[in-house]
Amino acid sequence: MSVSIEESWLKVLSDEFEKPYMKTLKTFLLEEKQKGYAIYPKGEDIFNALNHTPFDKVKVVILGQDPYHGTGQAHGLSFSVQKGITVPPSLKNIYKELATDIPGFTVPNHGNLTQWADEGVLLLNATLTVRAHEAGSHQKQGWENFTDKIISELSEKRTGLIFLLWGRYAQNKSALIDQSKHTIIAAAHPSPFSAYNGFLGTGPFSKTNAKLFEQGQSPINWQID
Repeated sequence: MSVSIEESWLKVLSDEFEKPYMKTLKTFLLEEKQKGYAIYPKGEDIFNALNHTPFDKVKVVILGQDPYHGTGQAHGLSFSVQKGITVPPSLKNIYKELATDIPGFTVPNHGNLTQWADEGVLLLNATLTVRAHEAGSHQKQGWENFTDKIISELSEKRTGLIFLLWGRYAQNKSALIDQSKHTIIAAAHPSPFSAYNGFLGTGPFSKTNAKLFEQGQSPINWQID
């Protein structure tokens, strides 16, 4: 698969691109395009999470499931949408929690979380593409193998990372994480269906910064300009 991936990640993941599942995935994506389906995000944005947060710079991982499937939303970062796009409900609840969890946080007028990625927050979806307007349409085609490898490599080769696992799907990935070396902060998913049943009020962002401080690392500036 001909892609542009940040150098430190390419060293970690280069073998994955030669594996049969990745070749099958590439064929699947080409067939989707040949059938005339629009695929989100754009090709150059598929690996944005890796390109904005190099392997050695990761401090925090926020795991999502699928890219947004609406027009113009997805740009390769979990929970994030491009500027000018309506802030999705889950992200509204994330902002709502930040406003009560982080003193002085003011809710931005957009949903672009690139600043977090540049601060060391890996905004990783388990599946990196989706067919337009069809949620979950690219699940179980190979992306999960690739993103599980990302999580496993971080667990094995780094120490002191904080994994924010929201909802059952993300929490199932805890099996890939060495909890003797890393911290998992679990909560309900921030979607409107579950945010009031174990996401809002859990303080994940202040807990993350407290843990980073305890480990001698600089906290994340969660404020988005």
